[in-house]
Order: sequence, then structure tokens, then C-alpha cells
Amino acid sequence: MPQSGAGLRRSPGPRPGCTRTCDASAADAVGPAPSLLPKGLQREAPHRVLGAGLSLAPPPAPRRGSASCPAPPRVTSAPPPREPLPRPRPGSLCHFLNPASCFPEAGIRSRPKSVPQPPAPPTGRIDKAYPTVCGHTGPVLDIDWCPHNDEVIASGSEDCTVMVWQIPENGLTSPLTEPVVVLEGHTKRVGIIAWHPTARNVLLSAGCDNVVLIWNVGTAEELYRLDGLHPDLIYNVSWNRSGNLFCSACKDKSVRIIDPRRGTLVAEREKAHEGARPMRAIFLADGKVFTTGFSRMSERQLALWDPENLEEPMALQELDSSNGALLPFYDPDTSVVYVCGKGDSSIRYFEITEEPPYIHFLNTFTSKEPQRGMGSMPKRGLEVSKCEIARFYKLHERKCEPIVMTVPRKSDLFQDDLYPDTAGPEAALEAEEWVSGRDADPILISLREAYVPSKQRDLKISRRNVLSDSRPAVAPGSSRLGAPASTTTAADATPSGSLARAGEAGKLEEVMQELRALRALVKEQGERICRLEEQLGRMENGDA
Repeated sequence: MPQSGAGLRRSPGPRPGCTRTCDASAADAVGPAPSLLPKGLQREAPHRVLGAGLSLAPPPAPRRGSASCPAPPRVTSAPPPREPLPRPRPGSLCHFLNPASCFPEAGIRSRPKSVPQPPAPPTGRIDKAYPTVCGHTGPVLDIDWCPHNDEVIASGSEDCTVMVWQIPENGLTSPLTEPVVVLEGHTKRVGIIAWHPTARNVLLSAGCDNVVLIWNVGTAEELYRLDGLHPDLIYNVSWNRSGNLFCSACKDKSVRIIDPRRGTLVAEREKAHEGARPMRAIFLADGKVFTTGFSRMSERQLALWDPENLEEPMALQELDSSNGALLPFYDPDTSVVYVCGKGDSSIRYFEITEEPPYIHFLNTFTSKEPQRGMGSMPKRGLEVSKCEIARFYKLHERKCEPIVMTVPRKSDLFQDDLYPDTAGPEAALEAEEWVSGRDADPILISLREAYVPSKQRDLKISRRNVLSDSRPAVAPGSSRLGAPASTTTAADATPSGSLARAGEAGKLEEVMQELRALRALVKEQGERICRLEEQLGRMENGDA
């Protein structure tokens, strides 16, 4: 496993078991998809609700760790499987069943019309005839697994629709062509999908019509339409930890913080990065905003912003002069931001701290081939017993390669400093509660139950009986007792046989001497005990 050392600290966010590209499992049989909608919401809307109901909700952002947490050691990274998954044919997007284990987040941008559904344990090449999710009439531009239901995925497409799919728990045996919900509201292609982090069934979509829509997927209705806040193409959208705000990066070079329920602009920074190339903005667990973009001289930049004061960045770093857009992936548990660029062959990672200079470079993982896109897995899907703190899925021209980041630890015990309580699959709010104005932090869970200790070897003790080895060998045909010692074996006739017999005789003599000494000691102690008993008897009788 290639070493890419770096110290880590921790802060505030696995999904166990993968279906295809990771190391997880999924059964072969397919069962009927149960209805997940509340009874009051189970209704059919023509041309919208086409299948079983579902209960969806966004991924809660995990809680920051305490500042007193000890810093873990170096980070190692490596691609585990020998035979990575091939990239599907043009017009299809390879995604992963059961996001609890394989959960590619927004970052992979390809142009497929369908999504292959791999089965379970094996990794490597998949058959071209694999069943797919193929309901869109145009290329799929973005997908996002529901963080509160591991069998639900939303997709946005060039056909201007958002579709929500329910994947059978045991995978697909035939192509899935009918979505559970079709959400129609955009007039141009939909390039961004993001589930709300704490409220069930709330989904955000943004399209090339510069409109952001908030949906209640459980009722297939549009909750909020934000159509006057972005004058140009929206590059990305990121919810904050509690889901009451989101930030966006726009082609007009502005970063905006928006309250979706009021439909108001909370804060805006014009020309956050002065370059004309695409930029990205994400919320961190403590409410700060991390951005990537380009300078006026086309140098790639990282910046950290305080939403209370967007006049000047808290920190600004220039990386290089490559032209690939930087995609940030934030891990709130370790306060590490992983940055990868399209067309790059490396992943840089930085630690975000409360003290200047705020952004600390840790290290770089480098591979041979450039990446066309990148996806990440949430903490619930990582191998806790192997001290895995991040796993990425690197999209190549014809394959998908897992990249694992681990912290070397000698102990086989559960590492509390690496795995503080993280966001679990339970939603903190219902959609109606969120619409009414309530906010809540994610419901946290411990990953200790996901820890599987390594198998220990049984202690085996082999005791050798020296007496059995010391008996002289008896030649075949000779009598065992009372027979004359005239017969000899071939081994006795050779020098090596004589030496062996001499060694055994020496051992036997040592044992016999020790035995005689023990007998003498026992006899002596027995006589002493007798004398003491006689003396005790005389004392009791008054004779002494």
C-alpha cells in the first residue's frame, strides 16, 4: 500500500457493506420493494408517482470532534482490488447499489442514460448484460443516494426531470425502467441533485435554467422555487450541517449563502475567485465555507471564508496552474478536505483548524492515470477495523478504481479518536417539520458496533515426553523382555546410530539422577515430619 504520510486531527461524519465495487454484499434474490411512505402520504399522482411509495431524506452532516482529540498518525492510501470495474459503455453511468457501503457523492459527472446495477461480493469486471436503471430519455448528469434510505437514489438528467428510484434490497435481476417519483419543474437540464442532511424526503435540484427547486419527495410536490437569485449557471450547491442554509457557486464568480425557506440571500461574496474557470463551494461542520477556484492568472486556489464576514478570506492558498476544476470532499470527523482535479492523477488533502493559517497541507496521493471524476463513501461504509478514514472511487476511461485512505495503528482495538460519533441513517426531522421552520442537527451514531476485531491465533503448547524418546529402539523380530541383547539394528551399526544411542542414554541417566535426588529429599522430609509429630505429641502430654 503506497505511503502518503500525514498527521491528522479530528473533528465532526459508513455505510457498511458495498454491493459492487467495494467489499460488500448483496443477495441474489429480489424481493418486492416495500412502501416507505407514511400512510397519509401514500397516494398516486398521475405521471409522477409510478411505483411503490418511498421514504427519503438527506444525509445528516456529522458532528465535529473535540479539540482535545489526539492527532492520528500518517495517512496511507492505496487502491485495493486487483481488477477494477470497467467503465460502462457510453450512455450509461456506473453507480453502486446500497449506498450504505458504496455511496458515490456528487463529483462524478458523466453523460449516461442508464445506471448498471452490480450484484454483490465479487469485484472486478462486470458483464455487459448487467441490469441497469434506465428511465431517463437523456444523459444522466448527477446522482445522489438518499442518506436515510440505502435503497433510494435520485438522478437528474438532460431530459429536464428528476427521478427517484427504489432499488430492491437484494439488487436487480432485470432493468429498472419505472421510477417511484418523477419530479418535473425545470425547463432545462438538471445538473445538480442534493438531499437535505437532516429532514426526511427533502430534495434539492438545480438546473441550467438557473433555478433551484426544493421538493418533498414523499408527496411529489414542489416546496420552494428560487429563481431570481442566480443570474448565471450554478456550478454546485452544498447544505450546511443542520440544513437551514445552503451555499452555491455560480458562473458569475459569486459565492452565495441562501435561506431556502425564506427565499432570501443571507450573504454574498462577488469574485470569490477571479478566474473564469469553474469554482466550488462547500459548508464545513463549523459553519465556515471552503471554496476552490482559479485566480486571474489561471492558478488553482483554495480559500476559507467566514460567513459573518465575506470581505476577505480567512485563508487563501494557490496550488498550481493546471486547468482542471478542483472537486472538494470534506470529512467532518477528521477536519480533512480532500481535493482532486479533473484530469489530475493525484489527491491532495488538507487539515482545517481553528488557528492560523487555518488550511494545513498534509500530503498528496499520486497514481499513474488521470481521473475523469471522483466519488466518495460516507463514514458508515468504511472498514473500521482497518482504521480506514476515507474511500474514494476514481473514474477512469474504462474502469472505476477504489482508493483507500487508512491511518496505521498497531493496536487492534477500536480507535475512538478516529471514529467519533457520526451521522447515522435516521432522519432528525420530517419534511413537514422542516417546512414549518424547525431545525435540528443530525442524529449521531457510534461506529463501535461496526468494528470487527481481527481473528486471534489460538495458543498451542506442545509438551515433549523425554522419557518416551529415551527408550532404545527395538529391532523387528527381537523379543521385548528377557531376550538376549545380541540383535542389533542397522542404525546401531552406524556411527550416527551409536551417537544417537549415546545421547539418549545420557538423557536417561540425567533423569534417573534427578529422580533419585527427589526420592532422597522426600524420604528426608518424611523423617523430619515424623520427628516433629513426636515432639508435638510430647508437648501436648506434658512430657517435654
